[in-house]
Order: sequence, then structure tokens, then C-alpha cells
Amino acid sequence: MIRNGHATARMPETDKESIMSDAGENTFLTDVQTLRERAKKAIEKGALTPAYQGNVQTAIDLLQTVVATELVCVLRYTMHSISVTGITSESVSSEFATHAKEERAHMMWAADRIDQLGGVPNLSPEGLATRSATEYGNGGNLIEMVRQNLVAERLVIEHYRELIRYFADHDPTTRIMLEKILAEEEEHATDMHDLLVAHEGRPFLQS
Repeated sequence: MIRNGHATARMPETDKESIMSDAGENTFLTDVQTLRERAKKAIEKGALTPAYQGNVQTAIDLLQTVVATELVCVLRYTMHSISVTGITSESVSSEFATHAKEERAHMMWAADRIDQLGGVPNLSPEGLATRSATEYGNGGNLIEMVRQNLVAERLVIEHYRELIRYFADHDPTTRIMLEKILAEEEEHATDMHDLLVAHEGRPFLQS
């Protein structure tokens, strides 16, 4: 193209289309100035911003069940680690104690997330069993304890899978946290299954 006696390069039509396409694809991005103004408003909400797409109260209520569930798991594994007896009780007790420690970490993650969403985690012992998705269980011999924990882990795994599907992309932070917890709960279930096979020679739960 010639302008004012000087040759100028013409932008190929394909490049124009590419730039226009890129601009169109990025229209969902909020400009920085708007983000700055939003960040200055409602600062009492902390990490909760207008971009949050979930129902805050529902998220908090569901996470309260996670807190209760993990707390019950802490109590059950702790009780079993103390009361287990038998030839291999020391190693199994150590396994139970490790699980109890990890379940407490899960509970803290869920409690912290509730706090981030503006709620208060419910750690009250009153009504704990009814808020939990799993059961406290009881004592018994080594095999019975392992079975109780395996069943409890399977129940928790199903519950958390449902929660992950619920939160999906509406609350990715909570979903990712639950996915991390789920992965460890699956490890726990595998540990309990392996212990059961080692002591009984066959799995308790058939596929």
C-alpha cells in the first residue's frame, strides 16, 4: 500500500482475523481497573469476591459435614490405635495412628475453607454423630476394627465424590481441596483392604 509517497506493509487478512478472534475470545476477562475497584469494596468478605459462583451458605453447610466426618474418623482411628491387641497389634496400631493424624489434617483443611467463606467451623461434640457422613464404630478384635475402618472409608469416598461433582467449576478451590482429601481416603481404604487380606487371606468386600 502507498501512503504519502511511502510504501507501508499491508496486514494480511489472516492476521487481522486472528487478532480479532483473539480479542473476541478474551472478552470474558475483566479489565484491571474494574478488578481493583471491586477488590476495594466489601473487604469484610475477605477471600469471597463477586466472581464466586456457588451458593455460599450451601457450601458452608456441606463443608460442615466434612468437618464432622473427618473429626469422627479421627476419634475412631485414635480409639482403635489404642485398643487394638494381637501379635501384630503394634504395626496396626501405628497404621491407625497415622490415619488419625491425616484425618485431622483433612478436618483442618475443611475448617479453614469454611473460615475463608465467612463461616465458623462447627467442632462442637453435641450432634457430631448426626452431622457426620460416617460412623464412630466400636472396639473389637483387630479384624473387626479393620473392617469398620474399611467400610467407613468406602462410605466417605462415595460422599466426597458426590461433593466434588457438586462443587465442580462453581467453587474450584473447594473442589480441589476435596479431591486431595479423596485421594488420601482412597489410600486409607487400600491400606485397610491390604491389612484385611494379610490377616484373613481374602478380601472382606467382594467387587
